[in-house]
Amino acid sequence: MNRRTLLLGGAASAVLFATLSPRRLTLGGQALAESFEVTRTDDQWRAALTPAQFAVLRQEDTESPWTSPLLKEHRKGVFHCAGCDLAAYSSEAKYDSGTGWPSFWEALPNAVGTKTDTSLLMTRTEVHCRRCGGHFGHIFDDGPQPTGKRHCINGLALTFKPATA
Repeated sequence: MNRRTLLLGGAASAVLFATLSPRRLTLGGQALAESFEVTRTDDQWRAALTPAQFAVLRQEDTESPWTSPLLKEHRKGVFHCAGCDLAAYSSEAKYDSGTGWPSFWEALPNAVGTKTDTSLLMTRTEVHCRRCGGHFGHIFDDGPQPTGKRHCINGLALTFKPATA
């Protein structure tokens, strides 16, 4: 075996491990099974969502930075899951992270779940709707106080409902 074969085999093994390793879902630190209150077939999701929303929420795609109208949404209100309408983030927790995606320092109680995401040959924390499993984005440890977290969210995964006076 030569060095090239060894390196290519190791790289292929790493990619295979990253794509086949089980994802662990958690809610409040508790392990969850991959089942959700709201379930639909792919055809039903496609009928309920735009193609771009389907790609983000159901296929874990990422929208291009700086494209979401929710970046400039500064009214008081609540951001809901675009898939099942679950209230997920308060405008009180929204801030400008400068990353190009809507960012929040925390989710509403019992609104999101997380799982380990080992795609792209790195380990990240994926955040999703706890009710339908729709992919929201990722959580990073570079956010503001009081949590120090940055929920970096695809705007296509959310809808905004302004507060009523």
